[in-house]
Amino acid sequence: MIADQFPALNQKVNNRELVYLDSAATTQRPKRVIEAINRFYQQEGANVHRGAHELSRRATDLFEDSRKVLAESINAESREFVFTKGCSEAINLAAYSWGLANLNSGDRVLVSTMEHHSNLVPWQLVAEHAGASVEPIPVTDDVLLDLDALEAQLKKGAKLVAVKHVCNVSGTVNPIKEICLLAHEHDAVVVVDGAQSLAHCAVDVKDLDADFYALAGHKAYGPMGIGGLYVRWSILKDMKPWQGGGGMIRKVSFDGTTFAEPPERFEAGTPNVGGAVGFAEAVRFIQDLGIETIAQEERVLNKFAESELSALGIETIGGDPNKAGILSYNVDAIHPHDFGTICDQFGVAIRAGHHCCMPLMKRLGLAASARASLGVYNSKHDIIVMIEAIKEARKIFG
Repeated sequence: MIADQFPALNQKVNNRELVYLDSAATTQRPKRVIEAINRFYQQEGANVHRGAHELSRRATDLFEDSRKVLAESINAESREFVFTKGCSEAINLAAYSWGLANLNSGDRVLVSTMEHHSNLVPWQLVAEHAGASVEPIPVTDDVLLDLDALEAQLKKGAKLVAVKHVCNVSGTVNPIKEICLLAHEHDAVVVVDGAQSLAHCAVDVKDLDADFYALAGHKAYGPMGIGGLYVRWSILKDMKPWQGGGGMIRKVSFDGTTFAEPPERFEAGTPNVGGAVGFAEAVRFIQDLGIETIAQEERVLNKFAESELSALGIETIGGDPNKAGILSYNVDAIHPHDFGTICDQFGVAIRAGHHCCMPLMKRLGLAASARASLGVYNSKHDIIVMIEAIKEARKIFG
């Protein structure tokens, strides 16, 4: 079983076998990813790029090989892939490096109503500095992006569109290729939050025609504290650095400083080399399983979960028929935090709250929801245990 490859899943919680249904928050890591990270620290553990010794050379090779693996996995060039500490930092990089230089007073930034706060707040901060405005792209009751409304907004003029690929509340898979086509027809660039995508669907940034695409390692069976930002080369080559320090310079003097070429220009300080190695190994893990196989098995499990919930009179949030394995719902009038506590007593790990999507929750008229999110290690048994927890919650709360 695939679950056997994940050490953290082999434990009990509250005297029950752990059922992990919180992968949208962070996935667990297979043993091979943990071993790859450990191997780096045991055998190299050195800094990169400027060391004259063997360990530094090996660390540099591992770091740059990891960049190549990650870039190629989304059909990008290595020079277009910047390492960051996560998806949030990747979007902040885009906002402060590109946004501050290109947004002006009166410009409009369009952000989907379903966005994670990480793809909204940075644009609010930069827009306030520039005198630009941030406007919501409407979503339907089924948590689908309103493309007609987006097109109407673009016709009025916009500098940027910010949208997530996969919604972390509803599992909606947004039509990124169509969105990019619409935006580019009206001279707007597109920043895609891809935090949830790598673990659920194939990503080809060239086919999508995205300008920026942000990634997070810990959402795709990799370590925490590592992510990346793809930037189209024609944009990236002209962007100014947003952080200063070692590694991102060419020459420094009190008369002025010149900077390294991208992507190093945007990687100030000591990089998370072990994290990069682990992230690359996680991508290899996904590739070995096959993303189409993962997606197909996830769809089957998703339908099973929705059917089991529906049998209890519980409907999930969002109506995308091709949604990723993310199921948000509420059990009667039971507060999601109370329900999450009961789930924990059954050894079931779910998420409860607004999922860093407060504007979407407001749009749906909800304060919070429970969320079960699937990974490659989940099975029908896990869903059945969650259903047991729902039945117990109903008994307790009447």
